[in-house]
Amino acid sequence: MTARRMVWDFIQARDYQVMRKVHCWRPPRWLRFWMIAATRLGDGWIWYSVGIALLLFGGDMRFAAFAAAVSAEAATVVVFRFIKKASKRKRPCHIESHCWSKILPPDQFSFPSGHAMSAFAIAVPVCIFYPELQVSLLALSASIAVSRVILGMHFVSDVVVGSLLGAGLGYGAYLLIR
Repeated sequence: MTARRMVWDFIQARDYQVMRKVHCWRPPRWLRFWMIAATRLGDGWIWYSVGIALLLFGGDMRFAAFAAAVSAEAATVVVFRFIKKASKRKRPCHIESHCWSKILPPDQFSFPSGHAMSAFAIAVPVCIFYPELQVSLLALSASIAVSRVILGMHFVSDVVVGSLLGAGLGYGAYLLIR
């Protein structure tokens, strides 16, 4: 067995362990509400709102911050669609039923998490331009990423890789625009 295969098997075994625990766990009502709200925020409208707020109230850096966020998101869409089609990894909700979440996935494949990629791709450049927003935007991005696992849409590795790719794309966009 190759080292690459051994690493993948290790990651997948841990992903499946977490999936089984999450799918059988019934969290408190407040946490269920928070996770559903976070995933819905990550569907896109919160980022449109952030963009509009930047353009209206962003001061001298508004156009650069907006351009970096939009560029990062555009790159994210291209990258995650390419990787999803190449990986063809099934979603946890397609492998095993979830005990309480009935949210439908936006597409067929799991790897990487597009919600996590988008959240961090937009949050990173905006946080660099506006450090005072760092805590709230990173907390929002982390909530969106975690919600994808809790709701059975993604494995932990999908979200970790999506978050890292999104952060990298966001930082790259910042470097190009600044």
